[in-house]
Amino acid sequence: MAMAVTQTLEQGGQLVVEAGTGVGKTYAYLVPVLLSGQRALVSTATKALQDQLFSRDIPRLVEVLGLPIRVALLKGRSNYLCLHRMEQARHSAESAQPGAQRALAKIETWSQATRTGDMAELTGLDERSSLWPLVTSTRDNCLGSSCPRYRACHVNLARKEAMASDVVVINHHLFFADMAVRESGVAELLPTVRVTVFDEAHQLNEIGVNFLGKQLSTVQLLELSRDVLATGLQLARGLVDWHALTDRLEKSSRDLRLAAGMHRGSVRLRWTETLPEGVEGSEWTPALQNVLQALAQLQSGLETVAELAPDFQRLLERACELSQKADLFSKAPDPEGVRWAEVSAQLRLVESPLDIAQAFSALTRPVQAPLVLDDEANDPESIQALMAGDPRHGSDPQAPQGSGVGQRAWIFTSATLGDEPSLRWFTEPCGLTSAQVMQVTSPFDYALQAALYVPDHLPKPGDPGHAGHVAQLVVEAVELLGGRTLVLTTTLNAMRAIGEYLQTRLDPAANVEVLVQGQSPKRRLMERFREGAGDGRAGCVLVASASFWEGFDVPGDALQLVVIDKLPFPPPGDPLFEARSQRVTREGRSAFADHALPEAAVALKQGAGRLIRSETDRGVLVVCDTRLTTMSYGRRLVRGLPEMRRLSGHAEFLSTLRQFTTDATS
Repeated sequence: MAMAVTQTLEQGGQLVVEAGTGVGKTYAYLVPVLLSGQRALVSTATKALQDQLFSRDIPRLVEVLGLPIRVALLKGRSNYLCLHRMEQARHSAESAQPGAQRALAKIETWSQATRTGDMAELTGLDERSSLWPLVTSTRDNCLGSSCPRYRACHVNLARKEAMASDVVVINHHLFFADMAVRESGVAELLPTVRVTVFDEAHQLNEIGVNFLGKQLSTVQLLELSRDVLATGLQLARGLVDWHALTDRLEKSSRDLRLAAGMHRGSVRLRWTETLPEGVEGSEWTPALQNVLQALAQLQSGLETVAELAPDFQRLLERACELSQKADLFSKAPDPEGVRWAEVSAQLRLVESPLDIAQAFSALTRPVQAPLVLDDEANDPESIQALMAGDPRHGSDPQAPQGSGVGQRAWIFTSATLGDEPSLRWFTEPCGLTSAQVMQVTSPFDYALQAALYVPDHLPKPGDPGHAGHVAQLVVEAVELLGGRTLVLTTTLNAMRAIGEYLQTRLDPAANVEVLVQGQSPKRRLMERFREGAGDGRAGCVLVASASFWEGFDVPGDALQLVVIDKLPFPPPGDPLFEARSQRVTREGRSAFADHALPEAAVALKQGAGRLIRSETDRGVLVVCDTRLTTMSYGRRLVRGLPEMRRLSGHAEFLSTLRQFTTDATS
């Protein structure tokens, strides 16, 4: 993998690498990038991996390689303390809540000492806190160069540092935010580089679709109302009836949410001509018009005071932007994209492209024809010489035309990029059909370290009692193992049902703590699970869905059993999935074989990847869905998994778990 990355850095172009667990893909791309002498962006999907790259991996390599390289970490705007908003926070309604003044005092004290303003440094304040948005900024409410604290702004200082650095560690959200502002003609957020690496690249398409689309949410409307009221009362009390204007916007926003109907949990509603499916037009249309009228009145009020302070000018711009979006959603959707309403406690209206292929292929398209290095430069000895430590090799800015220097290099890597050698699941929606593709298999001995069990005694996955039977199997296994179990579900309903069953039915003598996603912050759940049993602690079973299917790394004996309740096919009623399926059908292909099945294969592969994380790990993967063995497509799904040995029945499954317990105590 490192040799392929090196060649791409020299020649330019696109390289897509699926690197199995344990390959060491981080070092395989970092070493060539650092030695190349080229300016580079390294983008990840999560802030956790960002911090790991910046604080551990890159510094370690820079020290070992002895390179004079300047590295910067850059996160999205809302991850940094906003000094101006912090100063205004004590005047907000939220500051009157119990404990808020004490928390604000802690933030203010920390603000005097922090160099970066990165909110991750501040312990005790969760992102879900109501104070977080009061002391950070967003693209909507940032005042930009008009801000009175512009020179001291932590975001701007972080960007200046990034612009002067050799390697900048970012995340995918920030990359697409930069794409959006460049297209709008605003100054870019990120430096121009020759090398861009996307780790955790499998998330690129979904993240990009969100950024390239248009959104209007009741959260945006209510936040605008809150900010207008706080700023108006502080800077222009008595000049405008701020309470009347903001009360009307709040009421119209809440009425729009109510017009979308009552739904349990979070649901996505398809869009018809001018409204979400199943929603009464007699309620929806006037509710949306009331939002437009409330925004228009708010704009009029803000126009009268816009010259008093830059805060009012930005609030006016926000009101205009939201009015334009509300007007968009009052009209028919774009036939080239997909539109839906996401309904939960709040309401979010979304119109997006089906994928990022068009925008991304234009971005990564070579500016000149691909140039090929001569045979001497391409041979293994030459590449190994580069790896041995000559940072100038292939990066001379005065290199001759034939060297390939000057053409951008794009590296995409992840442990899961598809279920076939072409990696089409990833390359097609990202517009990378001409990229060089390679797969690097895991060095782990899965046949020795892991086993696959598909229980044949469970009801079909559509049976109402399926979750209960899965929970019974988990109870039996957990009581044998003393915890050490991760249960991954495909729905929140199944997660809640299985979690509740375990919390009420597990024998207290088993000394097992049941953790359920949503009952504690995600970071705390992961930390507690990794602690495992010992030193008076109980063993753990974690029941989770959604984000725990990937990026949850538990090497060692704390995890030896992964139970997946059903094959993770996309929900059939999801508007984005349906729109993509319809496009596949129009192209003459099978919506199931060419879209739904690859999606399920990749998700199953990600879930299974939680099990074996080191060369000494051992464990069992249980897939509680008989379709894996009874349906013809099950063979394709199994082929996408690591080559584990198969357990033939329930007795062998329990015997294997007992062996784990015996080995642990011997």
